[in-house]
Amino acid sequence: MKKAMKQSKLIAVLNGISIFALILMALLLLFYANVDKKLSQNNEDRFNLTYNANRFMNGSAYLTNEVRAYAATGDQVHYDNYWNEINNLKNRDQGVAAMQEIGITSGEQSMIDEMSALSNKLVPLEEDAMNNVQEKKLQKALDYVYGEEYSTSIAQINSLKEQFLSALDTRTAEEIRTLNLRLTIIRILIYTALVLVGVIQLVVMSVTRRKILHPIIAVRDQMGEISMGNLSAEFPLESDTSEIGMLVASIHETKKELKNYIHDIDSKLAQMAQGKMNLSIDTDYRGEFLPIQNALRQILDSLNLALSQINHTARQVSDESEQMASDAQVLSSGAAEQASAIQELSANIQSLSSQVSSTSQDADNARKTSMDSAAQLTACSKKMEELTSAMADISESSQKINGIIKTIEDISFQTNILAINASVEAARAGTYGRGFAVVADEVQSLANKSSIAAKDITKLIENSLELVQHGTALSGDTTEALAVGVSGSQSTADLIQKIADSAQQQALSLQQLTDGVEQISDVVQTNTATAEKSAASASELHKQAEELKQSVQKFQLR
Repeated sequence: MKKAMKQSKLIAVLNGISIFALILMALLLLFYANVDKKLSQNNEDRFNLTYNANRFMNGSAYLTNEVRAYAATGDQVHYDNYWNEINNLKNRDQGVAAMQEIGITSGEQSMIDEMSALSNKLVPLEEDAMNNVQEKKLQKALDYVYGEEYSTSIAQINSLKEQFLSALDTRTAEEIRTLNLRLTIIRILIYTALVLVGVIQLVVMSVTRRKILHPIIAVRDQMGEISMGNLSAEFPLESDTSEIGMLVASIHETKKELKNYIHDIDSKLAQMAQGKMNLSIDTDYRGEFLPIQNALRQILDSLNLALSQINHTARQVSDESEQMASDAQVLSSGAAEQASAIQELSANIQSLSSQVSSTSQDADNARKTSMDSAAQLTACSKKMEELTSAMADISESSQKINGIIKTIEDISFQTNILAINASVEAARAGTYGRGFAVVADEVQSLANKSSIAAKDITKLIENSLELVQHGTALSGDTTEALAVGVSGSQSTADLIQKIADSAQQQALSLQQLTDGVEQISDVVQTNTATAEKSAASASELHKQAEELKQSVQKFQLR
């Protein structure tokens, strides 16, 4: 197996370089931001230094101009401006303080000190000039401010100003140029790191595709062929010491082992198909294929044992089947005799069953007739009970009529009394009461007739009550007699029902007995046919057993 760098190590190296380039680029970006901030600060400081230097110089020039203007004009305004600058504005002092705060070199500070010293030398001359102006000695004042000493000092101060501004501008410009150069270098390094990261990523993609993806695709296709059972498919990859190379080696080894196993199994099964059962499994299977080896051994052992037992059993079956054929013939003869006896018994039982069925039918008809009679007697008994109840109601109504008749008699009696009273009152009334007397007579006559009619009705009702009571007694006796008849009829119906049930039970039992005999007959017939078939089958079994022995003897057993 040839040596090769592992894909994980190669990818780790390339990713490490890429990460290093990214970290370097991040540091360069931070450094670039820092330098850019310094550049902005230096530009701001340069502007402020220049501004404050001009402020310092303009303050000095302003004092010179105000002194000269005051000496030339004598105008108090220039005098005030001068002292306002000295005492209040102090542009020179503030400009120097601002430049010192920003930062200046020692050379620049010495030039400022020299200019300050020269300015301080001019102060006495300026004060003398202003004093002469106040004394109205303008020419003398002009001699002071335009004299050789004053002009020489001003010229020296202006020369120092130019030197200071030039040195300041040169220094700050050089710092800015240095920072700009640094920014340019950092940008170049950032672009270089970015390009390096891009190149590394392209290399990683190329290596991943060439060293990982293509081999993995080939491995996937090869495993697909293996999963479909194709172990002869071409696999162009070669094994090496890398991870994928080791995977390729495993696939080659797997295909080789599978082919060996399949060839061995195919060979063994082919020999077994040819009847060679005295084989031995001598190929060593590995891993999960070890159960296949054990299974082949168990199959061979089981087949040897089973075929040996089959051979032994075939001999026994051949012997026993011959004896079975003889016994089956005897059994067939006995079954035929049983079938004849059972058929005769079945005919006798069917005749008896027919007679019992007829008796059961007659008992059932008698039961139905008795039940109908009992039902009719029961209906008559109910009607008599209703008649007795009606007679009782009639008797009760007659009693109520007696009360009504009594009321009619009372009304007739009262009407008669009323008629008598009316006659008396009519007699008292004389002529005027004659008509009322006639009415009273008619009312009295009507009351008498009502009393007579009530008495007649009372006699009739009393006769009716006697007849009703006699009818009620007769209906009660009749009801009791019918109740006794219904009870006897019900008892008769129950006895007939028991007889019918018993006859039906006997008929059912005979039917079951008939069915059982028929079943026995069928079984006997079946046994007869089965015995005959058994005899034939035993002969055929003997023949097949002989053929089985010859077939088993073809196998080469251990």
